[in-house]
Amino acid sequence: MSDSLNALIHTLRYEAEDITSIELRPVGGGSFPAFAAGSHIDLHLPNGMVRSYSLVNPSGETQRYVVAVLKDRASRGGSRSVHEQLRVGMQIRISAPRNNFPLHEDATHTVLVAGGIGVTPLLCMALRLKALGRPFEFLYFARSRASAAFRAEIEALGVPVTWHFDAEKGGPPDLQALLAARPAQPGTHYYACGPAVMLDSFEKHCAALGYKNAHIERFTAVEVAAAKDARTTYIVELKRAGREFEVEAGQGLLAALRANGVEPSTSCEEGICGSCETRVLGGIPDHRDSVLSAAEQAANTTMMVCVSGCRSERLVLDL
Repeated sequence: MSDSLNALIHTLRYEAEDITSIELRPVGGGSFPAFAAGSHIDLHLPNGMVRSYSLVNPSGETQRYVVAVLKDRASRGGSRSVHEQLRVGMQIRISAPRNNFPLHEDATHTVLVAGGIGVTPLLCMALRLKALGRPFEFLYFARSRASAAFRAEIEALGVPVTWHFDAEKGGPPDLQALLAARPAQPGTHYYACGPAVMLDSFEKHCAALGYKNAHIERFTAVEVAAAKDARTTYIVELKRAGREFEVEAGQGLLAALRANGVEPSTSCEEGICGSCETRVLGGIPDHRDSVLSAAEQAANTTMMVCVSGCRSERLVLDL
């Protein structure tokens, strides 16, 4: 991988029930690449898996990266490897930061909505907004106080915080009512990260309330059906390589690329991390990712080759 970095696991810290933070530092000292709030990095784990995690420490810090990982009971091996195999002093490979969840720093007001471990990119955003002196507020939902990471750090921000713990309230929050009570000025931006059901609700309620500046980041993929006019076979042209080949019925674009000796950068292979984003030079992709906005998908200038397909006879990629 061209953006691979060598990192030392400097600190492992208990943050909440089943949540551990990992502080990474450059091997041999020096600095990591700078990053902006909302960014994430890939960890190349001891079990061979590659998983993406949001950076939680203040943007602008280059002497370290900090991520926090929930040990998922339904883990397919990623979070389990983090909790059971990573140790202080170990060296691992990581990627340079990528940002599919950018913060609009000039917003007149910002509302951050965190669900569980979804607090990680939002805390990074909060720290940035605090440093800039911009107005914002925090809504933090978790199953219980014990499972809510970074409570002390959020309280220390000195901004309005709405806490909701299901175990104490007898159930989940009324997200519609909470969003409706927030400022509705045109310059307000709303950000949410957390479980899929919360994000689906957030998008639905923001649309109903007319909140146009609503942004989400998903940790789990949403299954997107192929478009009605998606082609089962099509020709792929690799512009830089000067090659072309056919994607066969039932094969998938990523499998076809690999079958023809092309290995794009990948991580999740579910259309949520953005590591395989590739420029489109011609043709019409069938977008099936959870990274690009509707407007970005309609522009057809880039696509996630891990999950997307094609709606035209020919697809030209910048590969």
